[in-house]
Amino acid sequence: MGIFESAFNVLYIFIDHFAFLILAAIGLAIIFGMMGIINLAHGEFIMLGAYITTFCVLSGIPLPISILIASLGVGLFGLIIDRLVIRHLYGRPLDSVVATWGISLIMSQGMLILMGPTLQGTSTPLGSFAVGEITYSTYRVVLFFISVALLLFMYWIFMHTKFGLRSRATMQNSEIARSLGTNTTKMYAVTFVIGSAFAGLAGGLYAPTTAISPSFGTGFLMESFVTVIVGGANPLIGTIMAGGSLGVVNSALSYLFGTFIGRLGLLVVAIIFIRVWPFGFSGLVEKRMMQVKAK
Repeated sequence: MGIFESAFNVLYIFIDHFAFLILAAIGLAIIFGMMGIINLAHGEFIMLGAYITTFCVLSGIPLPISILIASLGVGLFGLIIDRLVIRHLYGRPLDSVVATWGISLIMSQGMLILMGPTLQGTSTPLGSFAVGEITYSTYRVVLFFISVALLLFMYWIFMHTKFGLRSRATMQNSEIARSLGTNTTKMYAVTFVIGSAFAGLAGGLYAPTTAISPSFGTGFLMESFVTVIVGGANPLIGTIMAGGSLGVVNSALSYLFGTFIGRLGLLVVAIIFIRVWPFGFSGLVEKRMMQVKAK
């Protein structure tokens, strides 16, 4: 393998891991950063998005529309869960762990009973291309650009809309935001719906890439939690920086030693990082900004 082929192989592995981390974690990051809710059912929300997408595609609906339907469907499901369960757990992060863990068990076992252990999948679209002797999936490159577009979209929402202004105020100090007229309960509900919709989007986007089963979301859960924890409370800054840095670690180790060592290295680096900087990348950035303002 030549130098160009090797460099492209490393780049492809990085963009694949980066897209996976961003798409898997963005919904969880929004819910955790805004609400302080630890959603252990995040993987099952992704699984639900994959099932909805697959059903739609098998019914003859084009894949992009199927993914959109899955995102909206999981967002609606998130609204129902918020109204029934999550709204009673605002400000109670430990209780939310238990409640969402129970929801994840109900969803996975319920899907197993209703749909069986596997579901007929769909083929990966867009075909492949070759660089040297190695063939690569075009769809996974497209997923990278979708993840970047999603980050830019989130930046626009948080920095250039009234919702973003109110959400940042609620995230920084919910009591003061409430005293200034922001309906924080409504903000939390909208946040959970948006985070759920992004989980459904991730499931829909990755549905054509792997087998569909009730345990589909399990493969997303560890990486998404690691990304959110390393990123910290700010869902925008933290997710970008954590996704980029962990993507480099995962891709480098996977290229040199294989996928298992890549995942193991991801966990080790995350543990070391959290030990050194407990508040994650966003806490580190905010601390640095405060130091600059103090000067």
